[in-house]
Amino acid sequence: MAMAVGENRILDEFLVIAAQGGDAGAFNLLAHRWQRKLLAHAWRMTGNMEQAHDAAQTGWLEIAAGLRRLTDERAFPAWAYRIVSRACTRQIAGAIRHRHLSEQLAVEELVEMQGAPVDPDLHLDTARVMGLIRRLPPDQHSAIALFYLEEMSVAEVAVALDIPVGTVKTRLLHARRRLRSFLEEKDHA
Repeated sequence: MAMAVGENRILDEFLVIAAQGGDAGAFNLLAHRWQRKLLAHAWRMTGNMEQAHDAAQTGWLEIAAGLRRLTDERAFPAWAYRIVSRACTRQIAGAIRHRHLSEQLAVEELVEMQGAPVDPDLHLDTARVMGLIRRLPPDQHSAIALFYLEEMSVAEVAVALDIPVGTVKTRLLHARRRLRSFLEEKDHA
């Protein structure tokens, strides 16, 4: 039976505290629990799986080095996303080409990374929605994925993406409008 969001957060808080106290096993479990989420986030930001792996790895090095300085264990999710966001930004800034989403990655791979249910009907709906989300510009894609898929609050998304709360709200508003227009296009086609 899957743990509820509240139970997951409590476990993560416990693991952060234990890891801050030097428990390597707790840090490893924390890394195991968060690796896929942070990798998916890095992929959403970079649009490239190789860059995403590099950014996530860099992020984990920074998380490991700075975890003891984290003063509020409840802030770990937004703090970790922010570190990975900054690692992605540095990678993107280092590249000469413009950032765009990779069309080579199949929807099923993203759905699998998010841990979506395998029910065939739900899988088709999830795949359709994920495909539409992939069509969003990267800034809207990241905001909507963190808000809905990772169940973060607007404030947590703002911290994770290192942007103001108002910008998160604007990105979510525009993303919802675009998704609605994508759905209307599909319905009229």
